[in-house]
Amino acid sequence: MTLKVAIQMDPIQSINIDTDSTFMMALEAQRRGHALWHYHPRDLALRGNKLFARVAPVQVRRQKGDHFTLGASEIIELSTMDLVLMRQDPPFDMAYITATHLLEHIHPKTLVVNDPAAVRNAPEKLFVTHFPDLMPPTVITSSKEEVLAARAEWKDIIVKPLFGNGGAGVFHLKPEDENLGALLETFTQLYREPVIVQKYLPEIRQGDKRIILIDGKPAGAVSRIPQEGEARANFHAGGSAGKTELTKREQEICEAIGPTLRAQGLIFVGIDVIGDYLTEINVTSPTGIQEINRLNGSALESVLWDAMEARFAATRS
Repeated sequence: MTLKVAIQMDPIQSINIDTDSTFMMALEAQRRGHALWHYHPRDLALRGNKLFARVAPVQVRRQKGDHFTLGASEIIELSTMDLVLMRQDPPFDMAYITATHLLEHIHPKTLVVNDPAAVRNAPEKLFVTHFPDLMPPTVITSSKEEVLAARAEWKDIIVKPLFGNGGAGVFHLKPEDENLGALLETFTQLYREPVIVQKYLPEIRQGDKRIILIDGKPAGAVSRIPQEGEARANFHAGGSAGKTELTKREQEICEAIGPTLRAQGLIFVGIDVIGDYLTEINVTSPTGIQEINRLNGSALESVLWDAMEARFAATRS
């Protein structure tokens, strides 16, 4: 099977080839003989109901400072591609949402991974609320009174923006902390959306776990250990990677959400687990492939491409 694959992503010039999952997906696609093109969401244009993009053929290699070659760019009708990888990083804002609407014009005739409508309907901190038995005690609200009531009940809380990413804007407020009012005022000035308040899980001091699910099945996991004095374990916030195995509870979480992910065309998903609780379901641009590969000697990009090729073949049958 030889496919024409367009990768919708952030500028390839700026990626870190030691950690970037999209880079690994591109390397594996190239190894399998697929032809690759690169473009940025700003390069999309909808004319009537036909979606076009200014794309450039791309080749990748694991060589720092010289990890890609781009050919001459041209405008193409994106439906001429076999597969589009939607891999630009959040924030999950109106630009991101608009891109999902545009890609719906070609999917599934051209297979888009992940399914653009499902991505739009599954913001990571909202999607998880459809599995209330798996998540920690949570309130999503714009009401100061609701936040204060949650704090009165749970004492120790986490407050974070609803559409934040990479650990940005996450605050741990202990019972004696006097900054909650000022923090809510700041959030109100910065965001129009509600905030998310969760009961603090002390297990985060031992780290959280990023689990990669491919077509609804767990494929690998990595522990993310926070720095000393830090309540966030995200790699973007300085968390370090540790080898791990799935616990029985984590296997139960994957089994509970897997069928929904598969049914919605969410082939590549990263979930975050703290202790016994599912905290986020990441469907926009999940990461973790390289960290898991290094720790386990695995090749998750190969498993991922097996799943994408199978889904492509199924759409053609």
